[in-house]
Amino acid sequence: MRTNNIALRFNIRFVPNYHSFWVVLLAITLSSCSFFEEEVIPILEDNSNTSLALGNPSNARASFLEPNNFLIERTEYALSYNNERGIPNWVSWHLDRSWIGSTDRAETFKTDPFLNNDFNVVSSSDYTNSGFDRGHNCPSADRTRSTQSNEATFFMTNIVPQAPRHNQGPWKDMEEFGRDLVFEGNELYVVMGNFGVGGTGSKGYVEKIGRNSNVVVPKYIWKVYVVLPEDDNDLLRVDESTRVIAVIIENTNEGLKAWHEYRISVDEIEDATGLDLFSELPFFVQSALESKIDDGPVN
Repeated sequence: MRTNNIALRFNIRFVPNYHSFWVVLLAITLSSCSFFEEEVIPILEDNSNTSLALGNPSNARASFLEPNNFLIERTEYALSYNNERGIPNWVSWHLDRSWIGSTDRAETFKTDPFLNNDFNVVSSSDYTNSGFDRGHNCPSADRTRSTQSNEATFFMTNIVPQAPRHNQGPWKDMEEFGRDLVFEGNELYVVMGNFGVGGTGSKGYVEKIGRNSNVVVPKYIWKVYVVLPEDDNDLLRVDESTRVIAVIIENTNEGLKAWHEYRISVDEIEDATGLDLFSELPFFVQSALESKIDDGPVN
């Protein structure tokens, strides 16, 4: 087939004139080079410094056929949106000093344009007078290098109903600790999520909020820090000794302790949620990191 196509393309006629024969043969040879597919050599990329570098915890995809595991990727973070719950299943992001600047907090909560009208599109007003804060997953203060980056943290797909004292107490302290680690010369890979139904806010126990009870109040909120000294080729540097800090804190307004009193293993989060947080790491590294409970310094 390839030879016939070449012949048709050049209208080749074989003639006894040897000089013409060699001219035609040369034309065929040169032309046929373009018909051979160029060899593609796969490049093993280091996906460092991306939100999903350590893995996609629920194998989320940007498919409208999976509205309860709908992937939204931005420069600032990636998340899996749960349409039925009206909140993210998880949010993942990378934090180093390049993300932190002097931009003021946007304070403009807004609906997410990634969701069309077939989705449960949550608005800021769904939280009004609910007894719960609009709790950031990826914090505003983690994205202050530009107005655009900061505003991205105020999309409602990055928000969960969070008990005020939970949000403004141990959770805020843990966020600040993460940024302190960055200022000390580290970078973080962060995943945050939630599970369960029902939390206790400033107005008592509530399972759902919103105009049509369209937003589930989670029972527990969790977060994981993977801590690396700031450098390149991050995935290649993660090993069994890498510091991993994981917590689960009940979504309540009462009886809260310091955030580091809630440290647990990543295995416990995965058992509770069914997620796989470090799927891009070698199995033996995953096993070591997910089973240990951090006891490192927190000051």
